[in-house]
Amino acid sequence: MESYSVSVIESSKELSAKERVACKDTTGCTGLDDATHLEDVIIDPDFWVRLSVHNEKSKDKDYEKFLIVAKDGTRYVTGSKSFVSAFMDIVSEMDGTGEEYAIKVYRMPSKNYSGKEFLTCSIV
Repeated sequence: MESYSVSVIESSKELSAKERVACKDTTGCTGLDDATHLEDVIIDPDFWVRLSVHNEKSKDKDYEKFLIVAKDGTRYVTGSKSFVSAFMDIVSEMDGTGEEYAIKVYRMPSKNYSGKEFLTCSIV
């Protein structure tokens, strides 16, 4: 078994082979967790991809990453389940409407863990 592998689980559009390969390499992506420490991040989403990662060197050997490609080509990545849930709620409502929208990504204080924050988003 490979010590590190990534596969595309789901995407919002049909990906070409080149796009699949590019999406699996998140090296040059902006991490939403780091980016939102400085300020809120506004994303004009083009498409999104859900990735399955297997990493033998990680504490959790199998996990998911979520990649968003913005219309300007900027690629964002996160593993935040709270963000993905909020993002998918927005996308499912907006799909097929033809309305333009953007996503504001920000941090909120956790109600369950004192001193901790979580990622979420809202429509703008």
